[in-house]
Amino acid sequence: MGTFQAPLPSGDVPLPLERQALHGLERLCETAESILTAPALPGIERIEARFRGKVFEMHRHDTYAVGVTLGGVQTFQYRGISRASLPGQVIVLHPDEVHDGGAGTEAALHYRMIYLEPSLLLRGLGEGVPGLPFVRLPVFSDVELRDDLLALLGPLDKGLEELASGDLVARIARGLARHAGQPVKPLGALALHQIERARDYLEAHALEAVRADELEDVAGLDRFTLYRHFRKAFATSPHRFLLMRRLGYARTLIEAGEPLAEIAAATGFADQSHLTRHFKKAFGLTPGRWADLTERGRRHAA
Repeated sequence: MGTFQAPLPSGDVPLPLERQALHGLERLCETAESILTAPALPGIERIEARFRGKVFEMHRHDTYAVGVTLGGVQTFQYRGISRASLPGQVIVLHPDEVHDGGAGTEAALHYRMIYLEPSLLLRGLGEGVPGLPFVRLPVFSDVELRDDLLALLGPLDKGLEELASGDLVARIARGLARHAGQPVKPLGALALHQIERARDYLEAHALEAVRADELEDVAGLDRFTLYRHFRKAFATSPHRFLLMRRLGYARTLIEAGEPLAEIAAATGFADQSHLTRHFKKAFGLTPGRWADLTERGRRHAA
């Protein structure tokens, strides 16, 4: 296979994106060639791959394959044309389309890919859409869609809460529809009472692993309709709302001087590093630093 040389597209993110996506997966970097598969989700498969040269012969999937190139150049034959994806670009392969895959330069190729069952994608678009989106260009730049994909694609060494995956699938479905030039059904009248019931339920059960079917029963809406209306009303997803409630409880316990490992377990986080990662994203500093500063504040007030 010949090498591919091209400048990085304007607005895309080079190596820092790769480092960001690998958070918590440093051991994968130590292996020159590897494939990591994530814990299964209904209708969703997720992988991360690193290799050199051409690896995949011509084949086809019965799912949508949507991913992000993180490092190197990703080349493949698709619909009779040689394609190339650079770091930060999005790749969309349609079901039953023959393609191969490999690294287009001497550098190692590094990417993440999600395989979505078409029926799940259609449900994410909602009723009244003309059909599954057909994205003409298999490689393109879209920062919003890229970030949604990376949120669903990581960290791959841990599971992903159902509320988070459902909301992201709906966002990805609409992103694909946008690139297909396909009209998406307007949201219509806001189902305010139903989503307020869902919000109150999340508030009351913030420290539990709330399932999507629970929220469906509470709100009387299917999960994808619920996600769209919830985001419209509260400018966030049900999962993010739940996460912030947990972090609020965690902050209260931190200020009370409780050990961080115990706080993580008490507030629904997998471990202390899981709590630290989300706490820093939400508040801009680590739990340990928050504990130190609030302790100094109490001493100063006294």
